[in-house]
Amino acid sequence: MKKYYLGLSVTYHDPALAIIDEQGCVLFAEATERYLQNKRALNNEPDQLFYMPALLESYCADADEFVIAINWRKKRPCYETLVSGLGFLSAPGLLKTGIKKLRSPLENYQLHHMMACQRTSISTAGINLVRIIREIYPHCAVAFADFDHHLTHAATACYSSPFEEAACAVIDSFGENGALAFYHYRHQKLARLHETRGMATASPGLYFMKITELCGFNWLQGEEWKVMGLASYGTLNPELYELLNSTLVVNGFDCRHHPERLFEKMANLNRFKRPPDRPAEEAADTAYTGQVFFADWLTRLLNHLQEVTRSDHLALVGGCALNSSFNGQITSRTAFKRVHIPSAPADDGCALGAAWLAFRNDHPNWIAKPDVLSPYSGASIPDEAIQQLIRFNRALNIMHLPETICEQTAELLTQGCLVGWVQGRAEFGPRALGNRSILADPRHAATQDHINQQIKFRERFRPFAPSILHEYGADYFENYQESPYMDKTLHIRTQVQDKIAAVCHVDGTGRLQTVKREWNPRFYRLISCFHQLTQIPLVLNTSFNVMGKPLIHSLEDALAVFLTTGLDVLVINDYLITKRRDE
Repeated sequence: MKKYYLGLSVTYHDPALAIIDEQGCVLFAEATERYLQNKRALNNEPDQLFYMPALLESYCADADEFVIAINWRKKRPCYETLVSGLGFLSAPGLLKTGIKKLRSPLENYQLHHMMACQRTSISTAGINLVRIIREIYPHCAVAFADFDHHLTHAATACYSSPFEEAACAVIDSFGENGALAFYHYRHQKLARLHETRGMATASPGLYFMKITELCGFNWLQGEEWKVMGLASYGTLNPELYELLNSTLVVNGFDCRHHPERLFEKMANLNRFKRPPDRPAEEAADTAYTGQVFFADWLTRLLNHLQEVTRSDHLALVGGCALNSSFNGQITSRTAFKRVHIPSAPADDGCALGAAWLAFRNDHPNWIAKPDVLSPYSGASIPDEAIQQLIRFNRALNIMHLPETICEQTAELLTQGCLVGWVQGRAEFGPRALGNRSILADPRHAATQDHINQQIKFRERFRPFAPSILHEYGADYFENYQESPYMDKTLHIRTQVQDKIAAVCHVDGTGRLQTVKREWNPRFYRLISCFHQLTQIPLVLNTSFNVMGKPLIHSLEDALAVFLTTGLDVLVINDYLITKRRDE
């Protein structure tokens, strides 16, 4: 009997699907936004009707039984059930007045909108999968499981970590009962230490969303990234910091809104909001102050977690674990010696956690392999698609270079070419880790503006990542830490900053990706070839997309970006593609 575990992240934002087999091995994991080419895939099902049949045929063709697991409890919290019954979680309900303002930096209608969308996602979870299974596998048994949201986060972090024992912190916007949960991971088991409860508890995620809003950015579109990039240009605003800090009471794990004059203080935050007609750079101090406040708050929580667990290892997860600026500071600001953040720490990663928890219910003695989990578990672009392009193409130069693709690409990088690099299976998570990347020579500062203006079409203050060969990491970064998923920002050594100016942010930092041969042989080979030509053991790496779109998914997506931007070269598998130009 062959049994497969299908994990669904059914959060209304960042839905995703994961498939694991009866040995607990990850066969597939991918965010829905990639297939749909719809950033964040808001209010979309993870089990897309027209995509699932091909996935099941590829990974579960011999199935006798399925378990469909989701990342939220179907039994909803009391407050959510109450306001739903009163009609506040409907379209007209968002316009209703007369309900007490929630203790939150966000408005009631924003919170109620999230709750309403979430309830809909949970109530329809798996409905597409069941229909498809009934049609393709009519004799297969189907079972269902639903798990606590923060527990699925913790499972993703700990079961994918290289640790046999670790403290685990889930730092989120909201879960079943609150925004924070803390666990101790030992002997393959997750023991919950604390979980915040009730609407009065404070949420780091919601606070960072408010700071994003104050900077004039849109958190619903996932523009928290912009706050981190802009923060490096600012300085501390003591008044704003004190105002933010005065709204909180933190005691151990417990974080609550200050009971006195909270709403007046929250209203005062809006004095710092950037007007929409003013340049984003004018919000730099707000971004910097918000980032400092966020980092100080999380440092207090993590220090307490370390005191409770006495662990040297931290598994950090939840949407707030995407804050690479803070992640790089953890080992210097706390007693944790090693930090693991999964490749998909936000809600898309919960698909994998839900599948693993369902698997563990059937295999309680399963031992997760203590190793770095490969992030390359998404879709691939088959050579057949490129061969079809060759057949009908009349506009592009296409060369098949199976023996020398890395050497040829490295040479083009040294000539200043901007390269779209597509190899193998796509990354699970938001970072381009060398399989769906745009690459460039990191030596010239002007490359930053060139990519932002002519390829990404985004603000000039957005930085780029250095992907570096692991053995040279300590030569280029202070207090070097492995960062396999581009999850930590570290200080670049002063003596090499000018050598890699395109990946050195204004504050002298870089959000690095550690590259090892065993993790990604082809990307490692490419960087090694570039190193041989330039004596620089790293390349500039940014995601293969334009602003507002997810990473490319298909050959057609890659060609669309290639032909409508300033990219010079497109490499897909062993094929090198360039544009024809009049001499």
